[in-house]
This record gives sequence, C-alpha cells and structure tokens, in this order.
Amino acid sequence: MTLVTRIERPGAAPPPAPPPGVSDGEWAARLDLAAAYRLAGRFGWHDLLGNHLSVRVPGTADQYLVNPWGFFFEEITASSLVKVDTAGNVLSDSPHGLNPAADVIHAAVYAARPDIASVMHLHSVAGTGVASQAGGLLPISQSALLIMHRVRYHDFEGAAIDPGERVRLVEALGDGSVLFLRNHGTLTAGRTLGEAFALLARVERACAIQLAAQSGGTINPLPAPVIARTIAQGRAIYRDDGPSPGAQVEWAAFRRKIDREDPGYAQ
Repeated sequence: MTLVTRIERPGAAPPPAPPPGVSDGEWAARLDLAAAYRLAGRFGWHDLLGNHLSVRVPGTADQYLVNPWGFFFEEITASSLVKVDTAGNVLSDSPHGLNPAADVIHAAVYAARPDIASVMHLHSVAGTGVASQAGGLLPISQSALLIMHRVRYHDFEGAAIDPGERVRLVEALGDGSVLFLRNHGTLTAGRTLGEAFALLARVERACAIQLAAQSGGTINPLPAPVIARTIAQGRAIYRDDGPSPGAQVEWAAFRRKIDREDPGYAQ
C-alpha cells in the first residue's frame, strides 16, 4: 500500500525538475530520501559510512534507492542516490559501489514486506546502547510506550554482510516496524518514508531517555494499567484514520526544516 505523504510546505521553493530518464515519482522519492539523509546527519545519527536509509522506488516491487558508498550523510543529494533491485543488481551509476550490508538488510525487508515503502538502519549511540542491554527498550517513558507494540528483536550475527542473515532478520521483524538488532543498532520500516523517519526519531528519543534515566538513579516504575493504556494509544499513531496517516504531518515539518537549513539536498 502506498500512502500520499505530500502536504503543503508554506514558503518552500518549487522542487527542481527530474533529470532525464527519472520519473516524477522516483524524483519525488529521491528528494524525500536525500532530505532524510541531511536531517539524519544534522541529528548526529551517522556512523562513518556504515548506515543506510532507503526508499522503495514508487511503482516498483523490487527496486529501491539508497546512499552510495563513500559519502557522509550530509553529502547526499537526490541525484547521487543509487537505484538497486532486491537481487542486488545496481541499476544506476555508483562510482564507489555499495556497502553490502545495504543489500542484506534493506533488500530483505522489501522482498518480504510489500507493505513497506522505506527502511532505515542506524548504529547511533543511544539506539545501540539500548540494543546492547538485556532488557532492550523498557516501558519507562511515553516515548517508549507509544512505539512498544511495534518493537521486535534480532540477535547479533556480526557485520550484516552474510546473505543468509536475510531470512532470520525478516523473521525477527515479522509484522513489526521497529527492530532492535542486539549489540548492533536499530531499524525502522514504514509504509511511507515519513513514517519510517518519524519512527526513527521516536526510537532515538526513547533510547536517549532510557539511558539518561538509568544513569540518574532509581527509575520510577509505571503501573501496569497505565503501561497497557499508553501502548494502546500508540497503536493509533500514523493510522490511515488518524490525524497524520503515514506520519505525513511530521514529515512535512521535517522537510520544511531541511528546506530552511540545508536545501542543497535537492540537487
């Protein structure tokens, strides 16, 4: 299922025209993904050259866009993104090739989950810190509880370059949309790019709160009924019948932010 994520961004410059050979739909996806990379760089979510955000090419079942090897998040532009298929074939120019982990992780999710339009994987300090804890994400904050029903776990198998890990990873993700890769990092999967990015932001906030709380003394436990009620409230976030289907409102705000602060992504 594809959800429309475009809402008005007052004051935003008209997007540049797509280059030759790129459809309007693919160019819109490229702009969104390049914007996500620039935002992630500003938020400090990068890990040298090792992380990937991706989006399915609109109108295709087996193609996605991802960052080329050798560039920091803040260097990514819409035209520099690489088109790949889920069999690992590179379909556009990539002077430095691709990190094989992108193929193992992202292609696996796209092949297994036709409902998913975007996959994002990080090794952030906060996310990896919580992923390295035996208890994983704890129900100690609103930020955690609102995404708790989406959370799944996958055991660490080393650097994600073994094609055999694909099966185990998608089995661990199941019908979830937030995956903690133990001792490794985090992953979000959204029906739209905006949803995947908004979930990533919520994961980062929940993990940072947890680590801060653990370092500051005894954590105040929440009553079980409050935990259950807040988790139930979280199930309504980004639903089609909610106020922000596919996180379209949040993503429009993120795009306004990067349009103001770093419009170079749209090249």
